[in-house]
Order: sequence, then C-alpha cells, then structure tokens
Amino acid sequence: MPYTPSRRLVLGGLGAAVVTSAVAPAARAAEALTRPALEPTGRSTDLGTGWRFALANPDGVTDPDGRFADAANPAYDDSAWQLVDVPHDWSIELPPTSQGTQSGSGFFRGGLGWYRKTFTLPPSLAGKRVSVEFDGVYSDAHVFLGGELLGNHPYAYTGFAFDLTGRLHADGRTPNVLAVRAVNPLPSSRWYSGSGIYRRVRLVVTEPVHLGRHGTFVTTPDIAAGRGTVRVATDVVNDSAGATAAQVRTTVTDPAGHVVATGEATVPVPAGKTTTAVTTQTVPKPRLWSVGTPRLYRVRTDVVVAGRVLDTTTADFGFRYTEFHPDHGFSLNGEPMKLRGVNLHATQGPLGAVIDPAALERQLRLMLAMGANALRTAHNPPAPELVTACERLGILLMVEAFDCWRTGKLEFDYHRDFDAWSGRDIAEMVHAVKNSPAVVLWSIGNEVPDASMAGGPAIAAELIKTVRGIDTTRPVIMGSDRYRSVPAPGSPQDLILRQLDGLGVNYNTAQSIDGLHAKYPDKFFFESESSSETSTRGVYQDPDLLNTGENHTPGKRATSSYDNNLASWTFSGEYSLKKDRDRRFCQGQFLWAGQDYLGEPTPYDVFPVKTSFFGAIDSAGLPKDAFHLFRSQWTTAPMVHLTPMDWTTHRPGEPVAVWVYSTVDTVELVLNGRSLGVKKFDRKTTVDGRTYLETSEPAGDDKNDPSGSYTSPNGGTGKLHLTWTVPFEPGTLTAIARSGGREVARDRLVTAGPPHAVTLTAEPRWEGAMAFVTASIVDSHGVVVPGAEPVLRFAVRGPGRVAGVDNGRQELAQSYQQPTIPAFRGQAVAVIAATGGRGPITVTASAPGLAPGKTTLPGTNLGQRNGPGARAVDRPVAPAFVAADASYSGAPDTVPAAMLDGDPTTGWSNFYVKQATATLAAVSRPRPEDWVSLAFPAARRIGAVTANFVVDANHAVPSAVEVAHRTERGWEPVRNPEVTGGSGSNDPTTLEFDPVTTTEVRITMTAPGFLRISALSAAARG
Repeated sequence: MPYTPSRRLVLGGLGAAVVTSAVAPAARAAEALTRPALEPTGRSTDLGTGWRFALANPDGVTDPDGRFADAANPAYDDSAWQLVDVPHDWSIELPPTSQGTQSGSGFFRGGLGWYRKTFTLPPSLAGKRVSVEFDGVYSDAHVFLGGELLGNHPYAYTGFAFDLTGRLHADGRTPNVLAVRAVNPLPSSRWYSGSGIYRRVRLVVTEPVHLGRHGTFVTTPDIAAGRGTVRVATDVVNDSAGATAAQVRTTVTDPAGHVVATGEATVPVPAGKTTTAVTTQTVPKPRLWSVGTPRLYRVRTDVVVAGRVLDTTTADFGFRYTEFHPDHGFSLNGEPMKLRGVNLHATQGPLGAVIDPAALERQLRLMLAMGANALRTAHNPPAPELVTACERLGILLMVEAFDCWRTGKLEFDYHRDFDAWSGRDIAEMVHAVKNSPAVVLWSIGNEVPDASMAGGPAIAAELIKTVRGIDTTRPVIMGSDRYRSVPAPGSPQDLILRQLDGLGVNYNTAQSIDGLHAKYPDKFFFESESSSETSTRGVYQDPDLLNTGENHTPGKRATSSYDNNLASWTFSGEYSLKKDRDRRFCQGQFLWAGQDYLGEPTPYDVFPVKTSFFGAIDSAGLPKDAFHLFRSQWTTAPMVHLTPMDWTTHRPGEPVAVWVYSTVDTVELVLNGRSLGVKKFDRKTTVDGRTYLETSEPAGDDKNDPSGSYTSPNGGTGKLHLTWTVPFEPGTLTAIARSGGREVARDRLVTAGPPHAVTLTAEPRWEGAMAFVTASIVDSHGVVVPGAEPVLRFAVRGPGRVAGVDNGRQELAQSYQQPTIPAFRGQAVAVIAATGGRGPITVTASAPGLAPGKTTLPGTNLGQRNGPGARAVDRPVAPAFVAADASYSGAPDTVPAAMLDGDPTTGWSNFYVKQATATLAAVSRPRPEDWVSLAFPAARRIGAVTANFVVDANHAVPSAVEVAHRTERGWEPVRNPEVTGGSGSNDPTTLEFDPVTTTEVRITMTAPGFLRISALSAAARG
C-alpha cells in the first residue's frame, strides 16, 4: 500500500528519540533478496556502498503510474534498479534540457527518486543501540526500515538521524531493507542543488549508555589571556532501563599526537535521560591555530561505567581567539587581518553535488593560491568534509543557515518548512561544527525578504536565541541586500541589526557602508558578497569601457574578462578591492564567487547557458583573469600576470589593450625582445598607515564621487593594473616584474601555431577518490592554442574511470558525466575516479588529427565502484547547422536567426543598452565593426548578397561593407564587389561580386552607429 507521510521525531542535538515498535521479519523478502553482510567496525560504519536507486520521475515529484507505491516494502523487487554508491546526485547524471527546467537549476531536472539498501547484521549487535545518520539528502527525505516510515527531514543541508534500535534483524541471516525517498521539485533552489543522497550515510552502534549525537563541546575560554584551558562539555545519554553513574574521561593530544592534558568527571544519569558532564584541563604552552599555521588538537572522550569503557568519540579543536572590532576590524590571535573570503556553493563542477574530499581540497587549494583565507558556505550549512578540510588548510568559515525564512524566493524553497523546522535546523547547523576552530561566524540567513517585513525582527530574535543558546563564543550575523541605505529608526532592518553582533552587506557602495558604520558604531560590518563581476575565461571585449554589453549570438554567449561586465547591482573587482582596502573598520569581504557554479547564469537566461559567470575560476577549476586580479591584492609573493591570456587570435597591427596585475611595483613589457617601456605603481598609504600599490590616475569608476572616480579617504584615485596598448605582432610578449632593479617574476604569452597534439597534466590527488587531469591542445612547440576547440575523448585503463568532464564554458549543451567534451580556449578537464583497485591508472585523451596525450595516476583504495561516472552515457551533442551567424548580437531578440524569419519587424542588431549600476552610468556605445553571415548545408554558387538595413533613431546604414566567403584556407574576400542600395529604411541593399562556390558568405560592416538587418539572403548573380 502507498505509505502515508508523517513526521516522526528526528534524532538531533543532544540525544536520541527512541522508537520502540518492532518489525516482524519478512520471510518472503528473505528469500527474494540478497543478503550482503554488514560487519560494523567500531562506533561508526560507512554505508556508502551497495545502494539500489531508481529515478521514479525526473519531471515531477509524483509517482504517476504507481510503480513505486510499495518501494519501501522489503519484498519489493529492486533488482532492475541501478547499483549506486553514495554520495550520489541523480540530477548531474541526466542530460540538461530546456524542457520543464530553468536556468537557475542549470537546466538540470530533479524529480522523485528512491534508494534502497539491503544488508544483514551479526548477532553481536544484540543489546546495542543502533542509529542511521545522514549528512544531507536533497530533499524532503522520507526514511523507511522494513517498510515502516521512520520519519522525514525536509531540509537538504542539515544532518539528521533515526534510531533503529528494536527494528533491526541482527541474526546474520534476515535482511534489513533501508529505503529513502527524496524529491527535488523545481524550482526549489536559485542555483543548482543536485538531487538525492549527496552526502555521506553511516550506521552508528553504541551501548545503551553512550555519548549523545554532537554531544561534545570543546571551548578554550582563557586562550586570549595566554592560558591553555580546555573545557569539555559532554552529553551522556542513558537509554538503559536503570539509572547509572557514568565517568567521563577526556584526553587532549597535541598536533603530534602526544597526550598533553587529561580530565575526568562522574555524573549520575537517570534512565532515559541525558546528563552533561564538564571537565576542565590545562594545556601548557598551547600552539595556536591560525590561517598560516592550522594546528589541530584532539579531545578523546570515554564514557566509563563500572570500570568498562562503553563509548568513545574524538573531536578536533584548536586554540585560537578572534575579535570583530567595530572600528579596528578583524583580528585572529591578536593579529589584525582582513577576511579575504570567497563565496562557494556546495557543488563540484562535473561531479554535481556529490561530496568528495579530494575535489573539495582541490577547490580550496585554488582559493588559497588566490590569497583567500575565508569561505562563506553560501547559503546553507556545509558538509562535514568541507569543515574538516578548512580546519586542516587554515581557512576561516562563515557558516550560513538559510537562503530564505518564512517568505520564500521560489515556489518550492525552504519557506514551506521554515516555521516547523528552522529551529531544529539551525540548532543542527551549530551543533555539527561547534568545535571547529575554522568557524568564526554564524549567519542566520542570506538576503531574506523577511528582513524588510514586519515579522522579520521576531524571526531573527528566535534564530539568534537558538544559536546563542548553544554557542556564545562566536558572533551571530546575517548577509543582506536590504541595507544599501541607512535603515529608518524602528524599521525591520533597524530592529534586526540591533539584535545582531554585526552585519554582512551585499553590494553596498563605499558611501553606503560608511553611512552604516556611522549610524551603528557598536556593530561590525563586512561585505558578505562583493563584486559579482562576470567573465568568461579567455574572452575579452571593450577594455576602454567600465561596463560592456553582452553578446547574445548563439554559440558566442560569454562575457568580458577585462573586469568590465557588470549587472545592475554589482561592482568591478577593482572597486570592491579598493573599497574594502581603505576601510579599517570593514572586517573584509567575501568575493562572489570563488568559482563558477551550475545555475544562475547571469547575464543570460537561455538554454544552454547553464553555469554562472561570477567565479574567479571557471567551473572546471581553470583560473580566469579575475583570479590574478585578486591574487595581486591578496598575496605578497612576487607575481605578475598578463591580460589578455591570448597572444594568438588577433589581427596583425590590431591594437591590443594589455593589462598587467602584479604584487611588484615595477613592470617592463617586452615584445619579441623589444622593450615597450617600464611602468610603475605608486606606493600609497591608507589613512591608518597600511601601504598598497596603485596607479595615480582617474579610474572613472564611481559616479557618486565628485571626481567621478572612486576616491580613497587619503584623497588618492587610481587603478590596480598597469596598461599598455600594443599593436599585435606574432611572437612572444613578456611582462618582467622587478624589485630593487632585480627580476622577481615574469609572465609570458607566445603566439601559437596550428594544433599539433594533446598534452595531459595531472594535479595531485588529495585525500579522496577523485583526481583532476587537464588536457591542453598545443602546437608543435607545446604552446596552448587558444582558438582550438576539437572534441576530446578521454579513456582510462586500470582501476579508475572518467567521473566527469568540463571545459569551463558557460554555454555548453552537453552533460558532464561522459568521456567526451570539446576543448574551450584550448583546454578541458577530466575528473578521474579511482575504483579502489591496485595498480596504476592510465589516462589518455585523443582528438581527430592530433597526437594523443597520456598520463598515469597512482591507484588508491579510497575509490568507489559505483560512484560518479559509473553510469555515464556518451551523449555527444552534434553541432546544429547554423544558417545565420553574427559576430555580436546586442539583445536576446535580435539574434541572426531573426534575419531569416520573413518578418520585416524583426531582425539582427548589435544595438544594446547596458543599464546603470550603483557606481556607473548606463552604457550604449556603437561598435566600430561587426559581421553577419549566411551558411548553406552544401556548397553552392553565390554571386550576390542582399541585406535590408533598418534606419531609425538607434540604427544607421554602414559606412563600409566587405564581403568574404569561406574556403579551405579560411575567409577570402570576393572579387569585384558592387553595391546597389535602397533609398529608405528596410529597402534591400544588394552586394554583387564575381560568383564563388562556398558553404558560407560573410559581410563585415563598419558604421558610425548601431546596425540592424531585417532580412539577409544570398543568390547566384544575375
């Protein structure tokens, strides 16, 4: 029979909610199902393998034909279901589609999925307490054992547990069937969320007297005074029938594993109750945890009854102290520093939402290389593996609870469950990571609409109360876009801010953050989201403009990497860096975003643009120019970087704007051995005495300042890059950074020849199953060819497989979990999953006409046989025939296809209006040159092209037109062109020339204004 959902009490916080009813063994199921033996080892046993999965409905959360009505029943036949390991994300395994999806989800589907795990347990579990713990399920997980509903957990980003005691068969023969129903109704998230059991699952076995879930809380209350006091509060749970006296022993070990302190306490624990025991011990000369030296200590806690150790857990912690001073900014262990943070969503490119420690560490190490020291878990509680990695790597964490409260942003987001579950979920968030030295801020929400509504202050008060009821050692804040002006006294924003310790502001001007600081002198402020400048790796446009339009031509949807593509609410990276730099009171910033992520593809909203443009690195993990901008401001080691990262795809003599980012004040630019001059940053000082490098020139980047440029409190204006204009010539362009006359860093660009080979570069595999291999298309001298985009095919030999592929291109129709992908800007990345066997893993990559590349990775026993990529389907996306194309289309409805629809009121145009931002005026500047083209399925003879040019207030006729046709050698001009033009708007203009046989003809136009063509056709002459 179909089950009736009900909400049972979930294990959480400080103890267990015991469910006492039993399930009779199902004899028929015992005969029908296999009986994989599960041998719990120690307290916690991973349940990652041996799951069966069925996607009941990818397009909705219902079971339309009732095939899965009995899926929780042990007798249900799941033999045809997929065999999967968890963590698992079913959405990323599906091909993207524009049908029934949105750009916010990256055009991936969600739906209804079922998981089942069948296992036997040994008789040794008799008398034990057994529970199952989930770190996260997307979403609204309903969990069953033996066909009976244990309960459900709506929120996708908090862990939960159910008590299985009394429900399990533990005779070594009778199978237990654990089933999970998960749904992802669209739209439920503003970005790609993934679907399913995407975090880890474990079985926990204890004695009836045991430590509570999240039952250890370690604090170091005197460390600011230099004393190594360690206070350990331990929750002891007595699930036995009688009262007992429990001894709690705590042992502290240092980073080298040596015992440095011990403590003990004995507490009475009544039957069915939880008691907290507190031990206090002192560590002599404690070594501090910091961003540069992340030293971790460990507390081992034993629960002893009648001389017998019944339960043991460990918790890592660190000695560190922080201050968020309203005037003096952030300090860690007494050392002033800025929060150099990034926002990251909980996805890993081609792996989707699947949590893999190696993929997480790779991502975090890229952020560290950029100079980041902090991370905001945007906008939800993190996976435990992320917190562990940040502890080891020395990355500070702002842990965030929700993207909405009672008022939602989407039809199916968390607002539906907020009233019933938010208290439990935010408590779970705090309990899960309360011991981590990396966690320095608790955020109760991001950009919640309730912050400006009458009910908002009361909601905030309850959330703050819950957090502070668990942990008083960290500030409680939120990130908000509702404070871009100073709140009116008594307004919801004002009442909420007065309850918080501080506030993260999203996209405030320098003037507005100054106003907040003046109005609320007892609160600290920082930027929880900064910049949001958008870019595509290797794409450049209009370097002399501070904001640019977007190209809406299909296949060319991308944005400029000159730090100059901004949405109405965003700022350039340079403006954001200068604003934060100059304000000592500002604790720092969290860049939006550290990496491109699936979904939210601003400024486009059209298939197949399915990833964001906000990242400093692209979705494949390849750095963009923004990475180097922030690196030049967030690091101190000598570095220099050339923008554009391409010295190949330019025309001879074309003036190229060359930008240089550097941590060094003096840079020389050299082209083919000739010096193009030395340029220098000025060394300046903030009003509180900190030095920095900047040019001294008008930047024109702040219309709110009387000068038109952002002006530092010290009166200075300038840019964070050096600029040359260089007529292009093939060869080698080199930037040489010098300090004190000595070279300390250099960057070099070399003009590439024709594609010759594929080379593979394997990154180090960190602790986990995944390794990342970058394929580059190179010429005969090993130079990456930036225009090369052949289809790459990856193959693996040995104990591994291709888990996914990515090229960082935002406009990409294909799925990620397959072995083939086109290169983009000459590169692509394959994620290689170890499968747990011995021996080397050999990876090859091939492309038509190119020498293949090969590399070898070591095997590892950490692999999964049925993880990401195990169900990959090769779905190459065949290039669609494009009948009309253009170099640039200014709007979504003026693309080249509009010239061929026969409607004179539509057409192609390069006209655009880029709306104003908070610091920049609107932009609408005619482009000096553009082209349109017609293509034919087969070569045909062409002697004339006719274009209907529209002339109106926004559009003009071209002042010059050139016609070219495609040949085997490339584009070649036609001969003897003649133009006969119409006299009015929309009249045909015909360009006749000596006939050619071709598959494509192109007209290139220069004009004093914008252009519009309502119709374009080609014909044989005369």
